This record gives sequence, C-alpha cells and structure tokens, in this order.
Amino acid sequence: MERYRDGDAAAFDVLYGRHKGGVFRYLARQCGNHGVAEELFQEVWMNVIRARASYTVQAKFTTYLYRVAHNRLIDHYRAQPGGVLASFDAEDGPSLDNVAAARGADPAVSADARQQAGRLLELIDELPAVQREAFLLQQESDMSIEEIAQATGVSRETAKSRLRYAIAKLREGMQHQDREYERTTGQ
Repeated sequence: MERYRDGDAAAFDVLYGRHKGGVFRYLARQCGNHGVAEELFQEVWMNVIRARASYTVQAKFTTYLYRVAHNRLIDHYRAQPGGVLASFDAEDGPSLDNVAAARGADPAVSADARQQAGRLLELIDELPAVQREAFLLQQESDMSIEEIAQATGVSRETAKSRLRYAIAKLREGMQHQDREYERTTGQ
C-alpha cells in the first residue's frame, strides 16, 4: 500500500489480486446477498483508492483493509430497517458437493461430509453477528486476535471473547449433531 500511495499503480493490482477473494467472501457472508456484497466490495476498494494519498502504516494492510470493509458493513446495516442477517448460500464459495468430493469418492463419506458442512454453515449463520464476524475474519483472512480487534474497533479481550464464544458454540453444535446421529443410528 505504501508503494501504491507513492505512485506505483501496479502495486494496487498486487493488493487487489491478493485480497479480493477473502474480502468478497467476508462481505457476502456478513450481508447474505451476493448483489449487495458486490456493491459493498466495490465501495471498499474505492475507499482504499480514495485513501491512497493519506494512507499511513498503523497495522498490517489486511487489518486496514478489513477495517474499511467492517466500517462499510456497519454503514450498510445502519441504512437497513432492522438490520440484515448474514446468510450462507455459498453463491461465491465452493459448493457443499465440492467440499464433500474432496473427502473421498466413497458415497457414504461424501454424504456425511456434505451433511456436516451444511450443519456447520447453519451454525455459523446462527451465531450472533459480532461472533460470526470475529470467526469469519479469522477464517477468511487468517487474522490474529489483535488484528481482529483493530479491524472491528474493539479491545483485544473483546475480540478474544467473541472468537472463543463463536468457536465454543460451533463445537457444541457439531457435537450435538454427532450425538443425535449416534442416537438415531445406534452407532
């Protein structure tokens, strides 16, 4: 970003190429609408372009970028009556069939993997918005707790708690599914 700020237009192409997928998935999963996510995605990158001349290094670029995306999401939520819940329709990501296929050709394994992936997506969708955001920032951009805190404008401890609660809820939900499966199949 410093090179881009200093006039190297090709540096923007590198930044965009490196971060476009993660930012788009983050926005799409947070707002739940592919079209809205595309609009927000364009606005995030336009904000980065507009801020070029005044950019100063205060954290990693990914932290800065996801902070811009977070702020744009907040603006979007504020403009919506009652807010917008995230959905995991996976229009932009791998389909559950592709996830299952990666686990092996055995139909039973594929069906089980597809069911588990579907349940995990449902559980992520059910998380409170702040926990879902912390989880997605960690998973989509490999951000540390400190970077999540900076990107979302909260303390390190708040970010850590949100992530810990999200993981605990996801783990409990998946374990509950396993117990139900064992109960119904007798295995």
